[in-house]
Amino acid sequence: MDSLSYKTISANAATVTKEWVVIDANGEVLGRLASQIAKILRGKNKPSYTPHVDCGDYVIVINAEKVKLTGKKMTDKVYTRHTGYPGGQRFATPADYLAKKPTFIIEKAVKGMLPRTRLGAALLKNLKVYAGAEHPHAAQSPKSIKLNEIK
Repeated sequence: MDSLSYKTISANAATVTKEWVVIDANGEVLGRLASQIAKILRGKNKPSYTPHVDCGDYVIVINAEKVKLTGKKMTDKVYTRHTGYPGGQRFATPADYLAKKPTFIIEKAVKGMLPRTRLGAALLKNLKVYAGAEHPHAAQSPKSIKLNEIK
């Protein structure tokens, strides 16, 4: 055999085809939803996945305020942040964030499942989260998918 009949294909920015995907978070469990979103953003559901390239799709999440948390996490889980001043530690529960900023919970969960690198920061920009059922990305003609359809 003089030549190989196969070659390993490595995707790059010029060869990647990105699509737009809509996911409805209505009644979905937060962790399971976030892991599937992270998989799509990373591109791990595609056969042309390359670890060092942004080969994932754009993800639009609608109905973020209707996401579920199992058990008593809605009141017992605590998000901690610091203002930068002495004594500036602040605590909030998911119930607090759902009342004020419902998109934060999904964004934070997905961010925790992406790499802590420049690539991870770039991938997070491909995520668009909206509290209601409407989104302004109709011109991109996104396709709607269910979580159980993702491989």
